[in-house]
Amino acid sequence: MADRSQNAPLRLALVAHDAKKDALVSWVQAHAKDLTKAELFATGTTGGRILDLLPDLNLTRLKSGPLGGDQQLGAMICEGRLDGLFFFIDPMSPMPHDVDVKALSRLAIVYDLPFANSPSTADFVLRGLIADHTAG
Repeated sequence: MADRSQNAPLRLALVAHDAKKDALVSWVQAHAKDLTKAELFATGTTGGRILDLLPDLNLTRLKSGPLGGDQQLGAMICEGRLDGLFFFIDPMSPMPHDVDVKALSRLAIVYDLPFANSPSTADFVLRGLIADHTAG
């Protein structure tokens, strides 16, 4: 996690492949109480679906993933502007923008950013981030 004030909100990125958008939206809805305290960034379609359901979240919509949203998030990772990445990947569908997926995953690993690819790992990552953030 980037060095910053304990009072600053967690900065979290939300991304999902088409076949996993429903799962991510459901996960966000289930964790809305904790996520209302965070500064959220999401790629275009995913962000739109989340805001349709939860319009009061502090969520910034970026470009659609294939149109540059993945690269916007990658830049944020490189600049230390994110505390966690929640990227629900569908391993069963062909990925026409597989290069973008690999690039974003690679940056999360290179910069040691907490990174979740499924609802169960997202639960643990979010709990860990909140615990670390409140511990100071």
